[in-house]
Amino acid sequence: MPLFDLPPEQLRSYESALEEPTDFDEFWDATIAEAREFALGVSFSPVDNLLSVIDSFDVSFNGFGGARIKGWLHLPANRTPGQKLPVVVQYIGYSGGRGLVQQDTAWAQAGYAHFIMDTRGQGYGGLLGDTADPHASAGDVAHPGLMTRGIGRREDYYYRRAYVDAFRAIEAAQTHSEVDEHQIILTGISQGGGLTIAAAGLAAGRLNGVIAVMPDVPFLQDFPRSIDIAARGPYPEIAAFLKRHRHDYEPILEVLNYYDGVHLARRCTAPALYSAAGQDDICPPSTVYGSFNAYGAAAAEQPAKDIEYYRFNNHEGGQEHQWIKQLHYVADLLAG
Repeated sequence: MPLFDLPPEQLRSYESALEEPTDFDEFWDATIAEAREFALGVSFSPVDNLLSVIDSFDVSFNGFGGARIKGWLHLPANRTPGQKLPVVVQYIGYSGGRGLVQQDTAWAQAGYAHFIMDTRGQGYGGLLGDTADPHASAGDVAHPGLMTRGIGRREDYYYRRAYVDAFRAIEAAQTHSEVDEHQIILTGISQGGGLTIAAAGLAAGRLNGVIAVMPDVPFLQDFPRSIDIAARGPYPEIAAFLKRHRHDYEPILEVLNYYDGVHLARRCTAPALYSAAGQDDICPPSTVYGSFNAYGAAAAEQPAKDIEYYRFNNHEGGQEHQWIKQLHYVADLLAG
């Protein structure tokens, strides 16, 4: 498809017009405090993965509301006994789950601890999932999918639960005896990229140890613009809902404003490597740049940040090319 969004020279200077809620930090302070009323309750159970070079563990921990969140932890089998490894915490794209134990061990193959968080209520498309969403209300008025689940109140919105789970996944990864709790790298593609930014933004000032943030073609950024111009994917769920609920646009935007990645990116303090794709009609490049250009703006010391732009790619983005850039990025960061 042709370029449909802003040209590259305008993307570099694009700023979201969003104004954040005045009680944004208070809302998330209260949400995190509520989540921490539940002990993490982390468990790591060894799993026979039939892979001679990777050791795997079935992970479970308490996320939002004490719900049990599943995950995988992969470690290189040739690791030095007693050595603590930097850990890559990975979040999953929309509708996907953690998958089977052998399906994604790439970061462990590269020598890192690799923690994959399952996403509550997902795993119905793409990779399989194992985590229910027990706090979802069957009485919600919503469009099929997750984007409008609980959207009538900021306290009930689906991504309040998912963002807290992502934050607690960092805490869970830090508890493993072979993980270096001071060397946490966050990454994910699409929804996984949005959860990466959310977790990093929530961690800033509340949790130490995050040293790098790598969101690829991230979702959940600049909601008003995304709803207007995204032709495919999850954002049209919101547009379809509003097609029938014609007078709910402003109230819904008020709820979504507490979950916008632009605001969370602004609070991030760790170095970042983003990616965007010029023909992405699921997560339009201007919405990614709106997040990237805001990234770290509220930090006392501005973090280093970079972005890779794949002009002729759609939502697949850089794929293996971006992962190679990430490998170099993390290695250089740790070496420095």
